[in-house]
Amino acid sequence: MIEIPDYVGPMAFGLKMGVILPGMDIVEKVSEPLTQCHRDGMLGDGDVICVTESIVARAQNNYVTIDDIAREIQGKLNLSEDSRVAVVFPIASRNRFSMIMKGIARSVPRGEVVVQLSFPVDEVGNQVIDTEFVEKLGKDLISPEDLEGHSFRHPVTGVDYINLYNEIIRTEGAKPVIFLSNDPLRVLRFEPEGIIAADIHTRSLTKKIVCSKFRNCITLDQVCTEGASCSEWGLLGSNMSSGERLKLAPRDGFKVVNRLKEKLKEDLGIDVQVMIYGDGAYLDPSSGIYELADPRAAFAATEGLNCVREGFKYKYLADQCFHEEKKNAEEIEAILLDNSRRVGLTEDCIDREGTTPRRMEDVLASLADLVSGSADAGTPVVVLRGFLK
Repeated sequence: MIEIPDYVGPMAFGLKMGVILPGMDIVEKVSEPLTQCHRDGMLGDGDVICVTESIVARAQNNYVTIDDIAREIQGKLNLSEDSRVAVVFPIASRNRFSMIMKGIARSVPRGEVVVQLSFPVDEVGNQVIDTEFVEKLGKDLISPEDLEGHSFRHPVTGVDYINLYNEIIRTEGAKPVIFLSNDPLRVLRFEPEGIIAADIHTRSLTKKIVCSKFRNCITLDQVCTEGASCSEWGLLGSNMSSGERLKLAPRDGFKVVNRLKEKLKEDLGIDVQVMIYGDGAYLDPSSGIYELADPRAAFAATEGLNCVREGFKYKYLADQCFHEEKKNAEEIEAILLDNSRRVGLTEDCIDREGTTPRRMEDVLASLADLVSGSADAGTPVVVLRGFLK
């Protein structure tokens, strides 16, 4: 075992591995590079193994088609081909929502799809409409007529999502009606026969508000939850795949992480924690986009990660020891290493100010995504060391 030197703190590194294809045993495949990692002294007790959701779902062959989505939506909302269905607060994303929109439109090929977008940005910070246009218009409901003749391109992707969703719906034969409002009840003025609350993190609240006036409403996590390909998250966490397929989020994630944990204990004699991670909970300060388009940062995690990561304000303690207690560098270092000094400190004490407790799985999943997923580094497994010690 390669021991981490005392001068090195927590660390994270990605592991490269071959392509994962449907039908492969994901636990066996992931354990292979981890075994090599352990052999080279880079994996041990207390480490955290993070596996990206995409390779788990792919190994599970967890794909659905546009037709699958259309049939489910039609059935769950009791729609006919000429019905009017409404979609409230979808995010502006080709990868995440364009194929879902296609499935919704295909469920009413001779009907109408009413789309209510939030503005000026969607739930995860994607700009939907130009803020200057909104200010000039001065309305809390921007109608299809207000949008006519205008183009609003996303400042990062360059895509006009209003136009994109219009075209997707038209291509399926349905009539698109797109408007902007931040009040979910505004959709009722269009008299839909069924409503899909399409937001991610606020879906329960949106559905509750809609159902206070209209009962036939579902959320995306109620679609694609049964069958050979399914997920307990439904369509939440799905991604565009090839052709007319969507890759769902992994199913039975807790079984996967616990099986991997047990295998590493049995084969290598080490006690680790395991998680399946998706998007990190990262807010880009430059674009204002919130990275988390998945329902949560970690789809599943072993029990040892069900805790809060918290700490102490070392900078404050060092200043306090120097200025108020007149300690020298050696004495301050000894104090900072003395756990007994921290006993009895409450969460709201000044020693902890600036170290807001956060769920461990959220912190570590976000780190894993930055190391691997967001950088597209070809390292679908990330090892985190020194975080639980």
